[in-house]
Amino acid sequence: MSKSLRLSEKWFRRGLWLVSVVFAGFLIGLGSTLVGDLPQVERVRQMDDFIDHAAADPLRATVKASELAEQKSSQELEQAELQLNVAQQASRNARETLGNWIATRRATALPDQDAELISRTKALDVFKAAEDKAELRLSAQRQIALDARQAQERAQEQLGVLEHDANIKLEAEYRRIELRVFGYRLALTLPLLAIAGWLFVKKRKGIYWPFVWGFIYFALFAFFVELVPYLPSYGGYVRYIVGIVITVLVGRYAIIGLNRYLAKQKLAEQQPDQVRREELSYDVALARLAKSVCPGCERPVDLKSTDIDFCPHCGIGLYDHCGRCTARKSAFSKFCHACGTSAAASTVIPPADQIAAGLLTGPVPAL
Repeated sequence: MSKSLRLSEKWFRRGLWLVSVVFAGFLIGLGSTLVGDLPQVERVRQMDDFIDHAAADPLRATVKASELAEQKSSQELEQAELQLNVAQQASRNARETLGNWIATRRATALPDQDAELISRTKALDVFKAAEDKAELRLSAQRQIALDARQAQERAQEQLGVLEHDANIKLEAEYRRIELRVFGYRLALTLPLLAIAGWLFVKKRKGIYWPFVWGFIYFALFAFFVELVPYLPSYGGYVRYIVGIVITVLVGRYAIIGLNRYLAKQKLAEQQPDQVRREELSYDVALARLAKSVCPGCERPVDLKSTDIDFCPHCGIGLYDHCGRCTARKSAFSKFCHACGTSAAASTVIPPADQIAAGLLTGPVPAL
């Protein structure tokens, strides 16, 4: 159709399409901001909102107390291990000293050293008792750490069961929130689609068509970008069903539109040739002729052939002759391309008919 437009009109139309795109861009930005803020209407839920606090709070306190007890016991355990090492070292030193002294005692065999032997043996017993005491203290700290760790594990195991149940409830709540937010998106998008459909049917060829198409682009973006990706899946059933419904609706609209178009074309082909040409828009006729199709029925026609003046499919006139210079011209042209005479100012009479009627006495102009 662009070949039938004036140069300035082409640029105006391009500018209007640019206006349409810019208008759609601002609408999309506004809509995206609004849709992005929709989840904020729902309160953020956490696991603690669904857990049984009457059972969980004592368990959490037990876990915390066990952690503190285990931490303290670990510190005491380190001290006990250090004290045991000191006691063991002292006991080994005393045992070695006693062993050396006994070896000396056997070498000298002096009876007056028996009292000192008894004294050294008692001192060794003291070191051994200190070592045993350190071992008992170490064992006690290990038992305390073990009890604290086991108590913590039992409490965490019970708490894990409660948290698992709370997580199940939280996930269910998230699904409900997701459905509600999707409902908000749906409530916002469906009216836009309805308005866009009405504008497409009624207003897309009006003088404000750039804004109409801009709104249509915005509605399509809102549907395919802001709504469709957030459809609840449920294993794919919902999305497939929605796809089937949309396909059926679009297909039904296309089938009805095709039948209406064919019925309209059939009715138009029954009208007189002149009436059909007058009902056709000049720009539409030129655009169809530029595509080598009949302006009336839109079927292919060999327009380059000089033998074809009428459409062989619907019979509409494609070429006639100027009433002044008898030049062969397009039946849809407003002026003769050879002499500039207005097509509405004269009656078209083919040269053969003029000769037969005796109206043309000069040479027959070339067609």
